[in-house]
Amino acid sequence: MTRTMRLAIPNKGRLRDTTSSLLSDAGLEFEKSDRTLSVSVRNVDLDLLFVRTEDIAELVSDGTADLGITGQDLLAENGVDLPVLAELGFGHCRLVAAVPKASPAEKLEDLAGARVATAHPNATRRIFEERGIDADIVTLRGSVEVAPKLGVADAIVDLVSTGSTMLVNGLRQLDTILVSQAVLIGSQASLEARSAEADAVVTALTAVTEGRRKRYLLLNAPASSVGAIQRIIPGMGAPTVVPLADDTMVAVHSVVDAGSIWNLLPDLKAAGARDILVLRIEQLIP
Repeated sequence: MTRTMRLAIPNKGRLRDTTSSLLSDAGLEFEKSDRTLSVSVRNVDLDLLFVRTEDIAELVSDGTADLGITGQDLLAENGVDLPVLAELGFGHCRLVAAVPKASPAEKLEDLAGARVATAHPNATRRIFEERGIDADIVTLRGSVEVAPKLGVADAIVDLVSTGSTMLVNGLRQLDTILVSQAVLIGSQASLEARSAEADAVVTALTAVTEGRRKRYLLLNAPASSVGAIQRIIPGMGAPTVVPLADDTMVAVHSVVDAGSIWNLLPDLKAAGARDILVLRIEQLIP
């Protein structure tokens, strides 16, 4: 008898809460608990495994979990070759090489022969080797930013979101060696044996992530302005134009990028649009 499909998700750390919100927004109903190791989703034949984010790639690789949500940085650090089924649009960060402000190094290649401290030794070593840089990689599990002050290393490679911690510790960034965000990964064996179940999870999660990137735009405008408005908001193929009771007016519905709203609204008003509504989209399947 085939067991229920398993999805491994973070039980703590920076990805936990956003992952839980993503699953809830996708329509999965489950009990959230800090003490539970696994739960069954009430409305879908799916089990959730709450595990350390660092272990998720390995659990998917060895078949304990069929799918997993983890960071690209941790996937790179683990070194396993797993299919990335979807980029999830949160947990954005960068793996950055940095040196003390007084260091003569100006580019990553200048770290050849240097001691480089990092909590991501496998990914750092592999990326340095790919770029032909022979450096001494020093593994640290905490306080990586202070390694140069302590004389442990000449430079560091660390994960940053804003880079403010590096500045506080007197460091300047040399180069970004890896860009990361949360991703959905899968076991190749599970994807082949249970493709329909895996596709259902991928579709549900990407529908939410796509919806978050878009806004639903509704407006009224003179019928004579439709051409100009369509050039501003072409939508997904074309906007929907609906006649109103006043035959000189129409309603225009379109989907636009969330990040473009700020610039679109003045242009739409100038083109004759009025009564403009901007709505969030819960889920979107292109």
